[in-house]
Amino acid sequence: MLLISNLAAVIAPAFLISLAGFLWARRGLPFDQGMITDLMTLVGAPSLVFSIFTKMHLPPSDVATMGAASVACLLLFGTVGAVGLRIAGLRAKVYLPSLIFPNVGNMGIPVCLFAFGEQGVALAMVYFAVAIVGQFTVGPALAAGHFAPRKLLRLPFIYVAILAMAMNAYGIEPPNWLANTASLASGIAVPLMLMALGVAIAQLKVYNLRRATVMSLVRLLLGAAGGWAVATVFGFEGTARGVLVIQSAMPVAVFNYLFACMYDNGPDEVAGMVVVSTAFAYLGLPVLVACLT
Repeated sequence: MLLISNLAAVIAPAFLISLAGFLWARRGLPFDQGMITDLMTLVGAPSLVFSIFTKMHLPPSDVATMGAASVACLLLFGTVGAVGLRIAGLRAKVYLPSLIFPNVGNMGIPVCLFAFGEQGVALAMVYFAVAIVGQFTVGPALAAGHFAPRKLLRLPFIYVAILAMAMNAYGIEPPNWLANTASLASGIAVPLMLMALGVAIAQLKVYNLRRATVMSLVRLLLGAAGGWAVATVFGFEGTARGVLVIQSAMPVAVFNYLFACMYDNGPDEVAGMVVVSTAFAYLGLPVLVACLT
């Protein structure tokens, strides 16, 4: 019973808040995804990054190691995914981004927060930063066939992360007014991430259930196995191992669907993967968290 209670404390908040977003959208209540995305990009995420990174008690070497391990995970997913898609005769432009980039933001950060506390969410933010850099550079390059790193320059959290990590490394504490403001503003981040995820799921449709199921299972199993393998190679234990594996095992990121729509690369196929992989993730997360905590 204690194990079940502990797992519920980790999974239930993420599930119930995203379910609230799902039901909100199903009832036809107003939810401006564009405004919420801008709010998260310009206020919520930067505030969360600043608040977490200026308070985290992690040596810079641990942050760098987690960053390197995150890069290794994405490279592993890309390599294995490209080979597998070639063997299966499926188009890499459509499916490969979804196999590489998991939902480490809307879903991964909240789960790591509830499972591992502040240290866990700090490490999860490192993975998130690496994934977002890849998402806005490699993602469009795969979908459109060209490299467009300028999008990164529009993301405030990149600059905030650099500033916050530098302050932490040199032992510079932000003034109370700034720390309190960032802490208060960061409070909108996690619930809005989960609400937005639920709304997005409610608005997407599954057109090819069989293929969406197979590809979703590939994403989740490849993520979990790949994350575990990389964690073993890097010698991670405890929280670091748990965060790396959980972030790697997240479902398909919604951004993959947005890029698929933007470049007309099988958006219906990608939408199915987002929906089905998210459903499977909520079913499998209790087992994964139980193995890692």
